[in-house]
Amino acid sequence: MQQRRNEECSSVVNRGILVQTSFNTVCAIEYMKSHNVDPQVIERVLLHPEQRRKDQH
Repeated sequence: MQQRRNEECSSVVNRGILVQTSFNTVCAIEYMKSHNVDPQVIERVLLHPEQRRKDQH
């Protein structure tokens, strides 16, 4: 169950990054908040892209 939650969260975060690129940071924050992404994760991925996790693929 934990692995599935992580995959879902990862997908939401990746879509949030795309929203930031396509629209703006506020839209990306709101998108991720609406999907219950931890505020610390939102801050890290949107405001500090150098701290993003590398793709596992």
